[in-house]
Amino acid sequence: MARRPRRNHSPAFKAKVALSALKGDETMSELATQFDVHPNQIKQWKDQLLDGVTDVFDDKPKASKEPEIDVK
Repeated sequence: MARRPRRNHSPAFKAKVALSALKGDETMSELATQFDVHPNQIKQWKDQLLDGVTDVFDDKPKASKEPEIDVK
């Protein structure tokens, strides 16, 4: 059986799939067929979404990705 080449999914696609899984209108198996993604991958994206959802309502500003340079 030939392996499929590795695919990279966009953050928008991952969010769409994870939100569909959260709705619960369809089973993981149905979502996997619909989006052509393994059910375990959908579960991982759903868990990541739930872990990161508290950051949306966090009052603290996000740490910048670039280190600040202190010029004296």
